[in-house]
Amino acid sequence: MEENAAWAYQEPLEGCLDARDYLGFYWNKMDGWFEEEEEVFIGPKDPYTRVDCLQSSRHVRVELNGVTVAETDQPGMLLETGLPHRYYIPGKDVRKDLLRPSERVLGSTYKGLASYFHADVGGETFEDVAWMYRDPTVESAKIEGYVCFPQGKADVYVDGELEPKPNTRWD
Repeated sequence: MEENAAWAYQEPLEGCLDARDYLGFYWNKMDGWFEEEEEVFIGPKDPYTRVDCLQSSRHVRVELNGVTVAETDQPGMLLETGLPHRYYIPGKDVRKDLLRPSERVLGSTYKGLASYFHADVGGETFEDVAWMYRDPTVESAKIEGYVCFPQGKADVYVDGELEPKPNTRWD
């Protein structure tokens, strides 16, 4: 039995539903979580969130310090409710000689675990500038082994046009 695996409100919070008779469970203290018969990882899924992975023929070029670090005509495009669209570059089209693994790993309920990379370009280190899903969820299988350089951390050109830099906590 795991200690401190659940929590509860002893008194109702002002303006909120009285939840004194309910327990909350800490995600990381449980052996597993299920939605119906399917195990879910990292967190529960929101029924109002959608993730689409589309194959594209757009020309995508990624630059850091004016140096091209990735370029392809076969990107994956990931669209996720409430987030900026992202371009994923096939691993074969990324300059891996400029990247080195980061210790950072973040999880997404919809995509899986992302491994991050630093890039050393033009005498400057760009920390956690890219990520990759090596073993994505079924919904995001099309981006397996592809590398994403988010528009807020790198200059991403799509069909020759610089993508705007979104304002998110990841950029």
